[in-house]
Amino acid sequence: MDKCVKRTVQAINYNEKIGIFGDYDVDGASSTALLANYFNDLEKTTYIYIPDRKLEGFGPSKSGFKKLTQNGSNLIFTVDCGTLSFDTIDYYQKKNIDILVLDHHQSETKLPNAHSIVNPNRYDENSELKYLCAAGVCFMFLVALNKKLRDNGWFKKNNKNEPNLINYLDLVSLGTVCDVVPLIGLNRAIVSQGLEIIRKKANLGIKILKNVCGIETNITAYHLGYVLGPRINAGGRVGKSSHGANLLLNSNAKEVFKIATELDQFNRERQYLEEDVLNKISIEANKTQSDPV
Repeated sequence: MDKCVKRTVQAINYNEKIGIFGDYDVDGASSTALLANYFNDLEKTTYIYIPDRKLEGFGPSKSGFKKLTQNGSNLIFTVDCGTLSFDTIDYYQKKNIDILVLDHHQSETKLPNAHSIVNPNRYDENSELKYLCAAGVCFMFLVALNKKLRDNGWFKKNNKNEPNLINYLDLVSLGTVCDVVPLIGLNRAIVSQGLEIIRKKANLGIKILKNVCGIETNITAYHLGYVLGPRINAGGRVGKSSHGANLLLNSNAKEVFKIATELDQFNRERQYLEEDVLNKISIEANKTQSDPV
C-alpha cells in the first residue's frame, strides 16, 4: 500500500496521465468509477478501459493497455483484476509503464512483476480484510492516498478542497453487495453508510438508473443486488462492457439517461436469453426421461 500510494502521489505532483483498467462486472465498474471520480475531483486526467467480455476475456490485455498508453498514460491501475496477469503486466513494466494492481482475487505463490499489488488475498498477506471486494480495496487505497496528500499539505498548496471520502461509499456499497462478499465487519459498515449516501446524495448514474427501474422507495441492499446490479452487469454480458463504468462516471444527465435506458434493455435481452436456454434444457431433459433406456 505504501509503495502504491507513493507512486500515485508522484503521478499527481507531476500531472501524469493516469489509466484505469477495470473489469466489466459491477465490482469492476464501481471500482473504476471510484478511482476516476476521485482523480477527477483533484482535476487530474484519467482514462478508463473496460475490456469486451467476448473478444478479450477477463483481465488485463496488451491491446487494452496499448489504448491507455496511446492516450499518454504511463501509470495504469488495474482494478478487480491483475493479480494473475503475468505476461501483460511484465511486458508493460519493461516498457517503463508502472502498473498498480488493486484487486481481491486469490493470488498464486508467484506474483506478477507489477510496481505494486494491493490485495488482501495475496499469499503473503496477513490482512483481516480478506472479505473485501475490489471496490472495498480501492476505497482503502483512497483512504491511504488522501491521508498522504493531506499530510504533505497538497490540498493547501494547490488550493483544493479535500474530498470527503464518505461521499464515495455509494459506489463502494454497490460493488460490495453485487459481488456477494460477506456483509460482516468493514463491509457491513460500508453498506450501511453507503445506503445513507445514496439516499442523501446519490451518484447521478445510480439516481437515474433507479428512476428507469421504477424504484419509488429508498434504495436498499435488495435493490442494489437484484435490481440495479443486474442491469449494470448486463452491459458486460450482452451489450457494451464500458456502459457500467460510464453510467457511474458521467455527469451529463442526458448521456447518463441514454446509458441507463440501454442497460435496462440489455438486461431484458439477458433475461430472455436465460429463459430461452432454460426452456431448451427443460425440453431436452424431458426427452431424456421419456426415452427408453
